[in-house]
Amino acid sequence: MSERPQGSDEQDRGILSTFALHGKVAIVTGASSGLGVDFAAGLAEAGADVVICARRVDKLETTREHVQATGRRCLAIPADVADVEACRTVVERAMSELGAVDVLVNNAGVAWACPTTREDPADFRRVIDINLLGSYWMAQACGRVMRPGSSIINIGSVLGSVSLDLPQTAYTSSKAAIIGLTRDLAQQWTGRKGIRVNALAPGFFPSEMVDEYPDGYLDRMVERVPAGRVGDPRELVAAAVFLASPASSYISGVLLPVDGGMMTG
Repeated sequence: MSERPQGSDEQDRGILSTFALHGKVAIVTGASSGLGVDFAAGLAEAGADVVICARRVDKLETTREHVQATGRRCLAIPADVADVEACRTVVERAMSELGAVDVLVNNAGVAWACPTTREDPADFRRVIDINLLGSYWMAQACGRVMRPGSSIINIGSVLGSVSLDLPQTAYTSSKAAIIGLTRDLAQQWTGRKGIRVNALAPGFFPSEMVDEYPDGYLDRMVERVPAGRVGDPRELVAAAVFLASPASSYISGVLLPVDGGMMTG
């Protein structure tokens, strides 16, 4: 039986340590429910202190308790990301109370389904304001204070790249735009500022958004997923931790689908 090479344990600990976020401060938007709660808790489990923001103050407090249960610090700030001043306030408070912003997860978003010929302009603008402009305002504010080695993770969707069976022009437009936003910010900031910018494209995961689908819709969509199931939120969180951590230090400007193979079809 051959012996393990000397130093193997140290090497194992070395590679695993690149996924850790100890000493980092992460902001998660839309953290009052669903995947936002999972992102906040997962980043805290990886070692980060977390700033959470959302419009629903009562639910935000529940998320704060989840994060603090991991032993990490958590700052909860009521904020609407469609308001550029609110985004700046979140970043200013993160800097003043926690001392840094190293990670941004642009998770805040809303879905809307309506036939295009019947869509009210205000409804279309609301989706764009939150999903696209909110991500831009938060990235802009964070980009002004982030240190080299920081990471921005935009949450897109497979619907930014593929079409399904619901009329979701506003939502799909906003998620397609997230791809362009990610690519351009990565080009601007990776070399000049040392800030990596990537995007996740989730497929179907349990969330309030999925709960609003018409009866039978999700079952039909799962038939198009090679993995044959919806995702487990921790599978998406693991991808976010990877993109937030030094483990992905040579990755910027990419769209990473976490969709059970859906975009291969």
